[in-house]
Amino acid sequence: MITGVDLFGFTVRDKAKTVAFYRDVLGLKPTGEDEQGAEFTFADGTTFGIYQPPGGDLPLGGGIMFAVPDAKKAVEHYRSRGVELSDVMEGSVCFMSFGSDPEGNRFMIHQRKNID
Repeated sequence: MITGVDLFGFTVRDKAKTVAFYRDVLGLKPTGEDEQGAEFTFADGTTFGIYQPPGGDLPLGGGIMFAVPDAKKAVEHYRSRGVELSDVMEGSVCFMSFGSDPEGNRFMIHQRKNID
């Protein structure tokens, strides 16, 4: 059911400072940015992102968004295999569900919306 990776990235404490580091020190150009985060999409389509959660409600660290064609069906499938996943949430550009592997590494089941 997983077809690829939509994004890999980090949650951070200071979005502005972190964006400045990746932009000004490493030379990456943000391809999308809002008050909570930024994305850097490379020529091969790989996307790296940073996200500063409101209120610090997510632990700091890395995570990955696994691409699926249907988030609800994927969550049902993986739950039937014993994976603990949040209910699917709808964002402005995607559907998502959060989980962790046995070592506590975070991942997301992620379905992009077809936005014209």
